[in-house]
This record gives sequence, structure tokens and C-alpha cells, in this order.
Amino acid sequence: MSQITFKGDPIHTIGELPKVGDKAPDFLLTKNDLSDISLKDVSGKKVILNIFPSIDTPVCSISVTRFNEEISKFDNAVVIGASMDLPFAHARFCEAEGLKNVITASEMRNREFGSNYGVRMVDGPLAGLFARAIVVINESSKVIYTQLVREITEEPDYDKALNMLKNTPDTGEALDTCVQTSTPEHARADDMDEPCDDGRAG
Repeated sequence: MSQITFKGDPIHTIGELPKVGDKAPDFLLTKNDLSDISLKDVSGKKVILNIFPSIDTPVCSISVTRFNEEISKFDNAVVIGASMDLPFAHARFCEAEGLKNVITASEMRNREFGSNYGVRMVDGPLAGLFARAIVVINESSKVIYTQLVREITEEPDYDKALNMLKNTPDTGEALDTCVQTSTPEHARADDMDEPCDDGRAG
């Protein structure tokens, strides 16, 4: 369980994001055209999972639009925007905004994504929806970067997620990188000259 905030009030998720270096959990999500997508379907590509509460909120729509603009600059990389919204809401938004470079996907048919990725909120006014998070996965389906956004009304760190696409070698090896965490005792700025603590040292 991780603690985040919604407008300053503490709320909790069902678990924790996958750890950097681990194999990413597979998933089954439903795209705008009602077909399904799994991690296996994008095997061999770099993947940004842009996880958010609802496409019908301002910050979520901003994040989808930003990633749609940025992902076209990269070869062999995709962005999957995951939320509890129905595919019809995703399709409406993408059509209205002219978004063609991101895949938006719903937890409509299979309800394991939120639990397996530790992002389902379990209390507060948004309980049941996903927290705002980023998971970057390399070509070998290994997690190479994660961010659980501490305040759900704030945007994720786009630059750090996108830089992982630029700087990850094609060998499938994860770079030495820190996890951005909502746990204060384990948090550290990436530009600090001290060892990386991903929270597993206690």
C-alpha cells in the first residue's frame, strides 16, 4: 500500500508499483475499438504506461495530449494510457483532440491491472479509480522507471519518463536509475550525489 494525496488529503493505493528491474506484469486492457491489448502485443518495444484516474479530468487529458505529441519522436516505442474510463470515452476524447499516437485502454473486461500494478485507490472520493502513475518498460518487458505522482492533481514528470526511452540501450538492460516514490524516507532527488535507494533497503 502506498500513500498519496488528493487535494492535500491522504489517500492510499491497493499496493505498490512494480520494482525497477522486475519483469512487468502482463495485462489485458480494452482499446477504443473494443479489441484487447496485452503487454505481449507490444513485446520488443519500449512502453510508457501512462496511468490516470479519468480522461474527463483536466490533468489526465493534458498528460494524454502531451505524450501523444512526444512519442512520435521515438522509434520502436508506444504509449498506453490506462484508466477505468470506458473505451467510448477514450475514443471520444482522442477523436475530439485529434490524437493518433497514443493507445488509450480501459480496464473494462479484466479487472487485474489496477491490482497487479498497485495503482487502484482504496479510499477517498476517487476510490476504485487508478492513481496517477508512470511505468516505463523496455524491449525485454523489464521495468526501467516508475513514478507514483504524490499529489493526484499534479502532472507526472514527462521528461524523466521520455528520457528513459532515449537513454536505455537496445540490449534490454535497465539503466541504474531511481524510482520516484511517494514514501518520504525513501525519496531522493535524481540529481543528488548519493546512492540510489529504491525503498527495499528498509
